Amino acid sequence: MRLKATTAIALITCAAAPAFAQDKAEVLGTYADIAQAGYEDSLTTAQTLQAAVETLIATPSAEALQAAKSAWLAARVPYQQTEVFRFGNAIVDDWEGKVNAWPLDEGLIDYVDASYGGETDENQLAVLNIIANPTFTLGGEEVDAAEITPALLEGQLHEAGAVEANVATGYHAIEFLLWGQDLNGTEHGAGNRPWTDYATGEDCTGDNCDRRGQYLKATTDLLVSDLEWMAGQWAEGGEARAAVLADEDAGIDAILTGMGSLSYGEQAGERMKLGVMLNDPEEEHDCFSDNTHNSHYYDGLGVRNVYLGEYLRVDGRVVSGASLSDLVASADASVDEDLRAKLNASMVELGQIKTAAEAGFSYDMMLERGNAEGEALIMGAVDALVGQTRAIERAVTALGGDEIAFEGSNSLDAPEAVFQ
Repeated sequence: MRLKATTAIALITCAAAPAFAQDKAEVLGTYADIAQAGYEDSLTTAQTLQAAVETLIATPSAEALQAAKSAWLAARVPYQQTEVFRFGNAIVDDWEGKVNAWPLDEGLIDYVDASYGGETDENQLAVLNIIANPTFTLGGEEVDAAEITPALLEGQLHEAGAVEANVATGYHAIEFLLWGQDLNGTEHGAGNRPWTDYATGEDCTGDNCDRRGQYLKATTDLLVSDLEWMAGQWAEGGEARAAVLADEDAGIDAILTGMGSLSYGEQAGERMKLGVMLNDPEEEHDCFSDNTHNSHYYDGLGVRNVYLGEYLRVDGRVVSGASLSDLVASADASVDEDLRAKLNASMVELGQIKTAAEAGFSYDMMLERGNAEGEALIMGAVDALVGQTRAIERAVTALGGDEIAFEGSNSLDAPEAVFQ
């Protein structure tokens, strides 16, 4: 079956035989359990980050900044594994933009290097620098930002002016506030924000250290409250759990849609191949911290988790149960075997990127124009993810599905359009 690319989400229609009914219910129960555990782990690691941020603000030091960075990196591990719950679950899609939107115009938030440029026709707020400005004009009205609060960030600043690049909340806003801009281009090195950006009195660098601390606290507190809410949606009695269990066929559709759309258009396309085509380190998912290799790896692992019905929690416990793999194998064992193999192949390729980056060949270096080794590493994973998506298509067919359409990407479907 040919993969039909689309810029919108199209759910898969699976008309499975009634004999699978009880199996589907069990599969959906495992899926919801994994979602609940993943968001709970995201919450607990974000709470650890919250505590580290509070320490940094209260007693700034190089050690406190490093501890906050380490907590942020740890928090990304479980969260990236939850991205597979996007695309097929409306409650996640309606919420996700607050917590993981990217890329962002960081000049909206804080000071940036002169090379960053100024406002653009596309974004009049690209260098607003809310940290330096206790009042600003938005939509012709003056906004009082004397106190930087979660309500200000969420209600007025995030996607201000209806511009998606005006990302004011979530992991990447926190990442920028901890690391600062990565000005190394495709050379090795992440952002290098000094701890003195949070210091008091004459030790303060970058100006407005107190307001920078306010912003960092507000966006971290907001992340924690957002994750607490989503973890509750997947708990017993939660809206997301109830929705996915309410209709077994639609629930299986949600699993497959999330797997295929994340594998294809989102990860293989927008997050990986597009960066190779543009040779642009700004296309890195975690561009300030140079953590992109881990984000890609754990995205891939999340897809594998929901297919195999198994998730390793941050405390070492395992959540497991009846899986989509079981369901597919009962319909066509060869299709299940092929999809398992494709998932494993993707993890090998993503693991090679992770290993290379951890050895010093960072992801932004891989994006350098003419770097054949880097392009081969990234495109090896892209090709594996595309192959994985086609195996997901075959799983849909094995379950009796009709047409399938996953999230698309011009980088995969219409490469010439990328440069238009």
